Amino acid sequence: MTERKRILITGAAGFLGSHLCDRFIKEDYHVIGMDNLITGDLRNIEHLFKLENFEFYNHDVSKFVYVPGELHYILHFASPASPIDYLKIPIQTLKVGSLGTHNLLGLARNKKARMLIASTSEVYGDPNINPQPEEYWGNVNPVGPRGVYDEAKRFQEAITMAYHTFHGLETRIVRIFNTYGPRMRLNDGRVLPAFIGQALRGEPLTMFGDGSQTRSFCYVDDLIEGIYRLLHSDYAQPVNIGNPDEITIKQFGEEIIKLTGTNQELISLPLPTDDPKQRRPDITKAKAILGWEPKVSRSEGLKITLEYFKSLPEHEINHKDFTYYNK
Repeated sequence: MTERKRILITGAAGFLGSHLCDRFIKEDYHVIGMDNLITGDLRNIEHLFKLENFEFYNHDVSKFVYVPGELHYILHFASPASPIDYLKIPIQTLKVGSLGTHNLLGLARNKKARMLIASTSEVYGDPNINPQPEEYWGNVNPVGPRGVYDEAKRFQEAITMAYHTFHGLETRIVRIFNTYGPRMRLNDGRVLPAFIGQALRGEPLTMFGDGSQTRSFCYVDDLIEGIYRLLHSDYAQPVNIGNPDEITIKQFGEEIIKLTGTNQELISLPLPTDDPKQRRPDITKAKAILGWEPKVSRSEGLKITLEYFKSLPEHEINHKDFTYYNK
């Protein structure tokens, strides 16, 4: 019997982190989850606590990180990811992307572990080209309201690549585009849960500007598969993982109204500063290097996601936060 590989997943109680924990448990890894629960929720991983190949540390990776024993892989997914969060906690957002990444790269070097970092399509900022290939350097405002998140992720990529080239550390970089599915927070500031929450409450759906901005939504299972393949690949440069099926915010709102069987209207609010006008991944590299492309259609994924949101306690559905963004 071969010994289980050991993997550390930061941000383990978050939306993506919890799905990654599930996937690596399914693949018979020993999973060490780590989260300071500033935006994560233990309910996302409570089903794992009874397993002997899962353990959890309540810890902020911006501080020194110690994990006893052997470690083969590190997935760094600790970071606020919604505009509501990173505008409320901008310093913590910058620290987890900089100090946290530095701490984990040091741990990976000490343990001789391979490390994959979760970057984002936000490194492209408000892009001047569409779709966005990995070679595009972006159009980012470092001192705008989104700068704390965008620049944290850009620094994260830079220091990860520095450890790869200078120390020879095995690293992987995934650039994640809009992702959705069960365990998203209903009022986390992103357009998909915001629209569904408004529809379930019988409120008008609020879009920003005229709704002509585009987004490309990838179902969480597809994203997790892409990350799994990237981790086990030999490719160290950034790779886009997302669904290139592009849709305008207005069209998306109309889809949600139809899906929920409601008759709300779409209303317009002023466009936030630095709101990206286009967001669509070029997944040529993911197809060629990983043999990956999304499988779940938006209609199929939205049905599953809607049922998850409808299953939440009534007080969560009725909780409202009007400060959300077209992310």
